[in-house]
This record gives sequence, structure tokens and C-alpha cells, in this order.
Amino acid sequence: IPRDKTVNAFTVDMWHLSIQHMINISCCVGMGVPTVTAARILKGQLNGQSGEETRLEMDKFPFVSLAKTYNTNAQVPDSAGTATAYLCGVKANEGTVGVSAAAVRSQCNTTKGNEVTSILRWAKDSGKSVGIVTTTRVNHATPSAAYAHSVDRDWYSDNEMPPEALQAGCKDIARQLFENIPDIDVIMGGGRKFMFPKNQSDVEYPDVLKHSGTRKDERNLVQEWKDKMKDKKGYYVWNKKQLLSLNPNNVDYLLGLFEPSDLTYDLERNTDTDPSLTEMVDVAIKILRKNPSGFYLLVEGGRIDHGHHEGKAKQALHEAVEMDRAIGRAGLMTSIHDTLTIVTADHSHVFSFGGYTARGNTIFGLAPMVSDVDQKPFTSILYGNGPGYKLVTGARENVSTIDYQDNNYQAQAAVPLSMETHGGEDVAVFAKGPLAHLLHGVHEQNYIPHVMAYAACIGQNRDHCLSRDGAAALKPALSVMAAILTVTRLLC
Repeated sequence: IPRDKTVNAFTVDMWHLSIQHMINISCCVGMGVPTVTAARILKGQLNGQSGEETRLEMDKFPFVSLAKTYNTNAQVPDSAGTATAYLCGVKANEGTVGVSAAAVRSQCNTTKGNEVTSILRWAKDSGKSVGIVTTTRVNHATPSAAYAHSVDRDWYSDNEMPPEALQAGCKDIARQLFENIPDIDVIMGGGRKFMFPKNQSDVEYPDVLKHSGTRKDERNLVQEWKDKMKDKKGYYVWNKKQLLSLNPNNVDYLLGLFEPSDLTYDLERNTDTDPSLTEMVDVAIKILRKNPSGFYLLVEGGRIDHGHHEGKAKQALHEAVEMDRAIGRAGLMTSIHDTLTIVTADHSHVFSFGGYTARGNTIFGLAPMVSDVDQKPFTSILYGNGPGYKLVTGARENVSTIDYQDNNYQAQAAVPLSMETHGGEDVAVFAKGPLAHLLHGVHEQNYIPHVMAYAACIGQNRDHCLSRDGAAALKPALSVMAAILTVTRLLC
């Protein structure tokens, strides 16, 4: 790259200063390698192929590495500690977001002095536009690690906080979304009810009590945001029609809250009223890329994780395929020359598929043989634990007597649990764009945001960003920081 050439990318040679665009695609909280492989097969089968030979969008990325996902106090991690690792660059305790391991879960008085900032904050401070797009509530563990400092991931609003924590001055996560990092340019996902006064009816489900507002402080955070943004080309939307009617060229700030809590599974989504992850990503990039200094976008396919926790492999894998579409759309809208895109997961699940199935066997189908122990058939997809454990008259359920291809079928599990657990193995990290080669081999999970910051010349370590003659001026080499981390949200 010539010295005088400005390149939009996360990583550039040492004489160039910063990538303009970073897409952090949290490939699902909970998208381990078995989920990636199964989603690849499903994608192909949905297109009329046998599936195994299909390529996911992330399969096309030239650099692949592994990330070690353990938390500082957990061998098998949760989504809060892992999100803090790959967004803030430090390992953390399970259940905590945006704080170091010196903070103790649920103990408010351990927050102060232990806050850590994220790649989203570093990008915003450098003049880039920043955005968060998720299929979970926007104050769930993964997105909240980008902006919040909370010793408990479940403090969604003040309604979920103990009185002593409120008295000690700790803030709920929904409030921190609007107060910690001024003017996050794009926020899209679910979580409406945590933004409105307690018992205020929801705009979409006025007669459903569980969807009503939760805030005890009686604040209307959405209205406060709208008042603040009324002269800044800021728009609030809560359905697909409103979202797609916007002209991104006339929008500088966008708040989209499409459900009271998490978005519905893609298989159940009302395509007339609810936007897909791909549609949200499309609008987000169109808004963010107007900034000549570039952007950072965090994208989470968080309901992959939820499907696995519920033992509903079909829901989880269709979520993963939709995430793949979003990755493809982001790729079409950006350039590998100026955009560093990273796709990874926060953790894995105890999900597997096997049983010597034949080529082209439906991924949700039966193995070709019966068990040589109980002489009953079994599906290729199984879980190590979870709600799919069932006994009928003291023996394993015969799956041939039920509809095992139903959207909400819970695959059989070895150990009975009300919710399936995470897995503890490494997760894959897919990377493309400037300096993507820095993601290779096996790394600690908290290495990821430091690669992005190094490539984009943001954050604290910028010595390598000086020009060859030692001049201090920074030259954004990448205009979009794209770290697409499809993270499946943790329910534990």
C-alpha cells in the first residue's frame, strides 16, 4: 500500500493509521463448530442441494483461528463474561459485563474502579459512527458489554435490581445504554419493556401484561431519547414498515425496538411487521457508512443460543442461516480493502449431530440405524443435556412415534435439565479484510478486540500508527470497522 494511500480496513501496514470500517459479527452466543457445520448443511438443503458441499458466507473468509472461551472463574463460560472478553479485551467473571475480574457478580460496591471500555467506545471516541444490531433485547449480555458496566447481566431495568444496589448508586443496563456512551448512532433489537414506566402498556401488545413497561423510576427512556434527538435527524421505530420507510441518507441516529423482549425466532417471525436480522444490518450500514471517518458495527444473532438452550435445534439452525444471510449482505455493502470483518461466537453448546447418516440426509432426520442397545431409532441431532430428555414407561422415547421435524421439537438429551447448557470448547473466529491475518492459530478470546483496535488505530496502543517520518497525524486506513460477532445470547 503506498504511503499516501488511504485504505478503509481494520488492519493495515504499520505506516497507515486506521481501518475505516469494522464489523464485529458475534456469530451467535453459542455458535460452536458443530452448529456452523449443521447450519451449512441446512443452508444447502434449503436450496435444494444435499448440503454438505455448501459454503456459508463465513466459510469464504480467508483467515480462521480458534478462541479459548473460559471465564476467569468458569471453565464453561457464560455470555456476559465472554462478551466482555471479545468486546473489551479483558477476561471477566461469568455474569458480569464491562467490568474486570476484580468485580464480583451482584455486588454493586465492586463496580467502581473496575469498569473496562469496549471496542465500540474506542471507535466512538476516535470519531467513527457506531452501531449495535441484535435479535435479542438490546440490553442483553452480549450487546450490553459494548456499553455497560454492570456486575449483574440480569439488571435489565431498575425493576430487576435489588434495593441495596440502587441505593448504592448502581445503574440498570437499559439506562446505561443511553447514558454511558453519548449518541450511539444505531441501536436495533428488542427490549422495549425495559425502557418504559412500570405497567405502561406496550404499543404492539397493549393487552398483554407481561409485555408492559418495567421501570420503577417511571422514566420513559425512549421519549427522553426522542427529545434529545429531535434536532439531530434521530428516528425511533418499532416495526418493519417504519424501519424500511426511512431514507438512510436523512437519518443520523436510529433507535429501533421491535419487541418488548427478544425478537421472535426467524421461523416464527411475522415478515410483514418484524424485520429480519439481514434487513436491520442493511439499514444500519447505510446509516453508518456516511461517516467519512468510518464505522464500527456489532451484529449479534443472539437467538441461536436461545434455540439451543431450549433444545430446539431447528429454531437454532434457522437462526444461524439467517445470520449467514446478514453476513452476506454486510459483505456486499462493504469492501474487503477497507473493512475488517470478524465473525465468531461467545461460546459453544452441547449440541452434536452424528449417527453415520448418509450424504444428503436431512439435518433434522433419523440416523440410518436403530440403537443396538434399546433397538429404537434416534435423530442425528442430539444434546448432551437439556429439556429433550424424556422417558416413556421407564425407557427412552421412541422418536418415530412423534414429529421430530416440528419447528419446536426438542431433540433428545442425555441428561435432563430444564435448559441446555453451554459447551466449554474453543470457538472458531473467521476474519477478512485488512490485517485479518492477525487472527490465526489459537488465542485467548480477549485478543480479538485488540486486533481490531490495532488494525483501526484506535484505543490506547497507536504507536504503530505514526507515519514513516514520525508525524503524529492519524490517517484512517479503514473507513468501516466491521466486527460481526454473531453471538448467541446466554440464558443461564
